[in-house]
Amino acid sequence: MSNIGVLIVGSGPAGVAAAESFRKAGGTSAVTIVTTDSSRPCFRPPLSKDFLRGDVSASEIELHTAQWFSDLGIELIRDDTVVSIDIHAQRATTHGGRSIFYAQLILASGADPKPLAVPGGHKALPLRSLHDAEVLRDAASGADTAVVVGAGFIGCEAAASLAHRGIATTLVTPDQVPQQKRLGFSAGERITDFLSEAGVQYVGGVKVSAVHGDSVRLDNGVSITTDVVLAATGVAPRTELVARTGISMAAERIAVDEHMRTSIANVYAAGDVALAINRIAGRRVLVEHWQDAITQGTIAGANAAGESSSWCEVPGFWTTIGDRTLKYAAWGDGYGRARLVEKEAGFSVWYETNGITVGILTLDADDDYAEGQNRIRSGAALPW
Repeated sequence: MSNIGVLIVGSGPAGVAAAESFRKAGGTSAVTIVTTDSSRPCFRPPLSKDFLRGDVSASEIELHTAQWFSDLGIELIRDDTVVSIDIHAQRATTHGGRSIFYAQLILASGADPKPLAVPGGHKALPLRSLHDAEVLRDAASGADTAVVVGAGFIGCEAAASLAHRGIATTLVTPDQVPQQKRLGFSAGERITDFLSEAGVQYVGGVKVSAVHGDSVRLDNGVSITTDVVLAATGVAPRTELVARTGISMAAERIAVDEHMRTSIANVYAAGDVALAINRIAGRRVLVEHWQDAITQGTIAGANAAGESSSWCEVPGFWTTIGDRTLKYAAWGDGYGRARLVEKEAGFSVWYETNGITVGILTLDADDDYAEGQNRIRSGAALPW
């Protein structure tokens, strides 16, 4: 049994940022992170890009060294899982038999990849953790062909990286173009072009019906022979544990205010498991992006140390598909109209609802990206 100040569940970007922020805000009590991962926390964005291509090693993408954790007085418990939380006793119990009392609890357990729910779908590899990426990279090292299922940004990035390795890669998705619902058809067409430039064959408008030992069967009757199958089919937040505690939930996530506080006074949540109120938007905004998880974790950690920080940034992310880097910022809950504007070296897509700017997507148009963020933040109209 141990007695600590702050217990953080999860070692992803939100959890590590929370620990660091707690210290920077002057928190002096003990800090413990409990994580299911066996490795030290890593920078996850390269897993589908540089790491998968073989350009960087595992040690090069570690977030921090063991000495960093030691210097900040942060205990990192790996290969263990919190299996129960007693909110009233302020105690967590782990699978490994630890009983940990806490003064402040920060829930940042992240998300798990959604499995490919078809016969044989368990044969498809996931891509979320460093271990997943190592398994995928090892499989790719002896592969001639690969199929990626799903055209989200992880799927597109990984498909381009596999093709970069000289693997004949096919991306399969029900979407006619990638990210059509989120970004619109015109932007999706451009992403399809990026994939083609990277050597990826895009097969849209179909679903996978089964995965066999050496092939993927589509619902149109076509079978694609493949050595490797990657399921990039989204993620599900790890909230099963929390749902049994009485902490308020919203849309299958932990409901938090703009300060990352849950319905329990000394409990915070951040990252993929949280559905937080954004102070500028004035409503709960769903995010599943690396930088937003860092931002929310930073707020949670600072507030656990006694500050009163709030979430007021416009959510967004960058994605690199082959040699093309897209930058996106938006409230993320839809738009009324999208307009693509050609630029000298790239393009911008402006998103509006009732004349108000709600999103911006750019390729090599940083001025538009900065202006778009400002217009989203202020609730301004489009710039024409």
